[in-house]
Amino acid sequence: MRILLVEDESEAARLIASLIGTAGFAVDRAASIAAAREAVAKTPYDLALLDRRLPDGDGLTLLAHLRAALPGVRVMMLTAMDSLDEKVSGLDDGADDYVTKPFQGEELIARIRACLRRPGGPPLAPIVAGALSFDTTTREVSIAGKIVALHRRELDLLEALIRRVSRVAPRETLFEEVFAAGFDVQDNALDTAVSRLRRRLDSLGAGVSIHTLRGVGYMLTEHVG
Repeated sequence: MRILLVEDESEAARLIASLIGTAGFAVDRAASIAAAREAVAKTPYDLALLDRRLPDGDGLTLLAHLRAALPGVRVMMLTAMDSLDEKVSGLDDGADDYVTKPFQGEELIARIRACLRRPGGPPLAPIVAGALSFDTTTREVSIAGKIVALHRRELDLLEALIRRVSRVAPRETLFEEVFAAGFDVQDNALDTAVSRLRRRLDSLGAGVSIHTLRGVGYMLTEHVG
């Protein structure tokens, strides 16, 4: 899935793009309305994140252009303009969601996924690695075309890893996505969960490996050869 981030502040754009990328999405950045128009003329984005205070106008003015250029695109406002009237005007003008700054990273990613799942949005293609396929909409897992059942924690962990396939998933990120906030777990709980998932995938012939990067995190890759 490819996301267009329309944000003029360089540091904010870098942090947001890193957050989105870590969650498994491809992201391009435009620093102005004009640059965003050029971007959508070349790339079929699935979702756009729009700031409102841009150098050449209010990001809301992009909405109609986005809808015309990219039928089915989802649009989220991501802005410091947080008054009730501003939120209402953004939603009334056609935004699918309105997120105000500052925000929690986990919430933003959850809102992006929810926005993309809504009826009428672009279909989310399954993520495939080896013989393993993960449906990002239904969270259904299949191996070599056969649906398999995983325990909830195994499923949460697999989703966190496969969304970052061939990239390192930091331990802190995995803890946040696999274990409920405030849930008291031992330090080795993540390692135990990974070991169980690794054995399960091996026994099912998933064609993937989960690598341990000690002190850093884990990475899921396809078998080679």
